[in-house]
Amino acid sequence: MHDGPIPQVLGTTIPVIANASSGGGHSNDSLAELRKAFADQGITAEVLTPPPGALEATLRNALGQHPPVIVAAGGDGTVSAVAAAARNTGTALAVVPFGTFNHFAKDLGIPLETNEAVRLLLEGRRVAIDLGEVNGRTFVNNASLGLYPAMVRTRDKLRRHFGHSKRRAMIWAMLAAIRRTPLMTLELETDREVVPCRSPFVFIGNNTYAMSGFDIGTRERLDGGHLSIYTTQRCSLGGLISLALRGLIGRLHQADDFAVAEARRLRVETPHKRLLVATDGEINVMETPLDFRIVSGALDVLVPVKKE
Repeated sequence: MHDGPIPQVLGTTIPVIANASSGGGHSNDSLAELRKAFADQGITAEVLTPPPGALEATLRNALGQHPPVIVAAGGDGTVSAVAAAARNTGTALAVVPFGTFNHFAKDLGIPLETNEAVRLLLEGRRVAIDLGEVNGRTFVNNASLGLYPAMVRTRDKLRRHFGHSKRRAMIWAMLAAIRRTPLMTLELETDREVVPCRSPFVFIGNNTYAMSGFDIGTRERLDGGHLSIYTTQRCSLGGLISLALRGLIGRLHQADDFAVAEARRLRVETPHKRLLVATDGEINVMETPLDFRIVSGALDVLVPVKKE
């Protein structure tokens, strides 16, 4: 990733988008902690907590002031929304992780501790990273079809009806989705080839994901300029567990029905007029065909300084 000049944040007001629904939600105490972390660094921050349905307008107004940095204080869903608004604006994104998983922050080496993450506004470096896009919708981590969107939809229903924690609901949703999710009939057209596909899922990453060992599901870089595409024909619970175990012991490449590809563009054709698509954990119903692409260097992000 190529370094750029550090934004000058002192002497100006920095907007901080704090999503109250991220992870366990921002309590008054966590918001007070957030404000104190900025004050301790001498940074003037305006902490914004938009109500449901007002996030886009809040981002539009905040970016209309052309701040040098905008902060996403939340999980991957919050980061994704702020990134989509900030791309190609000249405003850099800073992340203060408050989510359940914080995949984006972890992949970039951003500290999970609030004070350390805020300090990057003064001591970090500015780098340009890629973004993924499907039918015009931005994603910072990944998008997927089939199994995962079904799991997320079931997870959210369990949380609404039974009050399960996010992790517990996801376990039950995974078991339910594996029993119900059929093989999808698709045609995958990249800038290199057209491949017929019958699979319970298609996973599309912003750059390459590790698919073996204990680093599985992480990325070494976000500026490689390509999408990574993963599919399998396995549909049974046993088959998918076997695939996961192969990944953990570093033998996923030996599974002859696990396919990996890289491309700058991907078109997904299907007989269905609409499909459920998960982007950074958020579910949307999208019209088909689905057009994915990588947008190289579209977002400036503040990350830690490289260690010698």
